[in-house]
Amino acid sequence: LTDAEASFIAQRQLLTLPENGDLPDDIEYEVDLKVTFAKNRLKRAYIALQAWKKAVFSDPFNTTGNWHGPHVCGYTGVFCAPALDDPSVAVVAGVDLNGADIAGHLPVELGLMTDVAMFHLNSNRFCGIIPKSLDRLKLMHEFDVSNNRFVGPFPSVVLSWPAVKYIDLRFNDFEGQVPPTLFKKDLDAIFLNNNRFTATIPESLGDSSVSVVTFAHNKFTGCIPKSIGNMKNLNEIIFKDNSLGGCFPSEIGKLANVNVFDASMNSFTGVLPPSFVGLTGVEEFDISGNKLTGFMPENICKLPNLVNLTYAYNYFNGQGDSCVPGSQKQVALDDIRNCLPDRPKQRSAKECAVVISRPVDCSKDKCAGGSSSGTPSKSKPPSPVPTRPVQKPQPPRESPKIDDPFDQSPVKFRRSPPPPQPIHSPPPVHSPPPPVHSPPPPVHSPPPPPVHSPPPPSPVYSPPPPVHSPPPPIWKVQPPKESPQPNDPYDQSPVKFRRSPPPPQPTTSPSGSPLHHH
Repeated sequence: LTDAEASFIAQRQLLTLPENGDLPDDIEYEVDLKVTFAKNRLKRAYIALQAWKKAVFSDPFNTTGNWHGPHVCGYTGVFCAPALDDPSVAVVAGVDLNGADIAGHLPVELGLMTDVAMFHLNSNRFCGIIPKSLDRLKLMHEFDVSNNRFVGPFPSVVLSWPAVKYIDLRFNDFEGQVPPTLFKKDLDAIFLNNNRFTATIPESLGDSSVSVVTFAHNKFTGCIPKSIGNMKNLNEIIFKDNSLGGCFPSEIGKLANVNVFDASMNSFTGVLPPSFVGLTGVEEFDISGNKLTGFMPENICKLPNLVNLTYAYNYFNGQGDSCVPGSQKQVALDDIRNCLPDRPKQRSAKECAVVISRPVDCSKDKCAGGSSSGTPSKSKPPSPVPTRPVQKPQPPRESPKIDDPFDQSPVKFRRSPPPPQPIHSPPPVHSPPPPVHSPPPPVHSPPPPPVHSPPPPSPVYSPPPPVHSPPPPIWKVQPPKESPQPNDPYDQSPVKFRRSPPPPQPTTSPSGSPLHHH
């Protein structure tokens, strides 16, 4: 969509919105229906889906082509199931339009579909805002609107759903602050990457029950909250490419279950806390592209599960023997563009002096819990950091496939979406054919799915088209996987995601050397 088209669609939505952005109380009586319905709930769903069809600006695959007539359970992308409160009644329990490439907006009438538990719109071209009327969807379990053109503040309607477990807002244009109450909800996964969020990450982060959270590619500032040490279920956390700074809080070392920790491309300063030796579960550890100084300790490079450690593009001036790339067969290490004596591809002495001559005392740094009221160190290196090759952002893969939008069991993500890189990236990523694997350890993530909605029999993963290339030393992130598609939207089997969706690649990348880390 051009910006003008997106703006036109958003305007169409605004023109139809009632004054408070919510549904009028008497809406279902105002619609002149030419068809009769045995069940009132299907009648309401019919009104909602017809309003949605009218709000479609472009439907290249004709996904909504059969959205006519009273048999809403036969509409493409619409899934019915027996109502939870009355199994004798069929209701619309899920909507899955992943990858349909539909342009349009969300009409307020969607608030009539009060039995929807699964709402998947990954990789479309929906514009405008998320209407307030969706707060009526009290059974919502998975909400995936990633890779669209939504705008406005964080959609606070998601905070009103009592049973929601999975929230995916990646690759949109949401902006402003993230509400602290988001981290007080009993969620399994929160994907916020590639938006325009600003301000600090709330201190309530430590209250979150999530196994995966991504903040990558936004404009967050300030410190990593010290409360992070309380995140007992956390497996993956991605802070990549923001404007975070100060020293790392030592509480990060309490995250013994974390497999992926990525704080690359920020402005973190000072030395690494000794407590990082507590990251005994970490497989991928990326702190590249910051202003870190001092010694890279042996015991961090020897963490028992480490597969990939990247500390390139910093100002380290010493390293343990096991931290030297090539010293460990099973660990990929990257130390370029630091201030390490006798190592190739380091910064110039002049560049190093600027930062190393003004060391940061983390005991007095507010982010690490010191007494100073000061802000994170402002020392700026002479050259922009990072100048290393980075990947460019891509639209997300679709969210995990499940059989059951109402399933209350915990969502297990093996690995969160390797967040895509900013567009100003320097040299390219020479990588094998696009969809391969997300970050390093050889855990295979399924490649891109078919665009049509009808779900496969009962997948836990989205069905990969037959591409299984071996994990290359260079990871390009991939095109959208589909989100969980229901067979029976009320089936109670547990949701297991092997890997959360890495966002896909852009079409061009500048020239340079290959990337050896995700």
